[in-house]
Amino acid sequence: MRFPLGARVATTATAVGTALGAFAAMGTATAAAAVPNGEWAPFTRCPVDAPAMLAADGLARTPQCVVSTSPSGSIKLGKTTVTTGRTNLQIGVVQNSDGTSTVVAPSGGALVADSATVPGGLLGLMCPSNVPAITAICEQLNNSTLNKITATVESVGTPYAFDQTAGILTDQPIVAIPVRIHLENPFLGSKCYIGTAANPVVLRPENRQFPEFGMSFFRGDGTVAEDGEMSRINLTGATQNDSTFAVPGASGCGLGLLGLIDAAVNAKTGLPSPAGNNSLTLNDTRTHLAGLTAPGTFAPDAGKRLSQNWHSAVG
Repeated sequence: MRFPLGARVATTATAVGTALGAFAAMGTATAAAAVPNGEWAPFTRCPVDAPAMLAADGLARTPQCVVSTSPSGSIKLGKTTVTTGRTNLQIGVVQNSDGTSTVVAPSGGALVADSATVPGGLLGLMCPSNVPAITAICEQLNNSTLNKITATVESVGTPYAFDQTAGILTDQPIVAIPVRIHLENPFLGSKCYIGTAANPVVLRPENRQFPEFGMSFFRGDGTVAEDGEMSRINLTGATQNDSTFAVPGASGCGLGLLGLIDAAVNAKTGLPSPAGNNSLTLNDTRTHLAGLTAPGTFAPDAGKRLSQNWHSAVG
């Protein structure tokens, strides 16, 4: 293999899912929505222009692009289980010579995914109730538009504790992703969240079976070529799961009701919920990792070369 050891053991950096919807990791500069050619095609949002990526020299620091997707999944928070849709996680990774790695997230968010609808809507989330103000709301929820709740997972920090080797193994956390879940409904207001920046839900997905391994070589512009300066690892077919995370209570729900809706939501859904009582599942994850085949030959400008190649593939 001509791919460096660090990249050979690619990561299923998770499609870790939108636990209830879409999940976005805030980060540094990135290439915005683009459509690269050839073998670059999955890497639409790799943050190749982020300072940490550009500064990677190819010796002490090796730059890589990672994308991980899942077509479907589910998440259980306390007493509530939600079916999730498509997820698309994209990050940059700088592999350091001391064995550590640094995650770089796109500025627009590391993960984009379908939003999810909470089963039962608001009726299921906080009704019935013995609190008069909540009961009054419950009595108005026969209208399906008023009852519907959309849940979206948002990052509240850059992923960390990234373990590249865990991407090809089983039952080992791949990366830690701090998130909060945004609940949206006319009665909930615009600031109703499960989790906060100070007290997030931290997801740590693991493979439950070994992914299938494949590899290709290509030129900088994405054209397949056995002598190409770029390499791509493909890991497919693994289910990922995490049942180790704790879930804090909801907050900021229902403006003007002095926390009454927070309390009603938490009581009905069983929040806060301790670790071991919650779970995330991502089906059929597909992970691709791209990097320079021999990054040292481009030192000290490996990061700049990676960026140049990515941009050459965007037409």
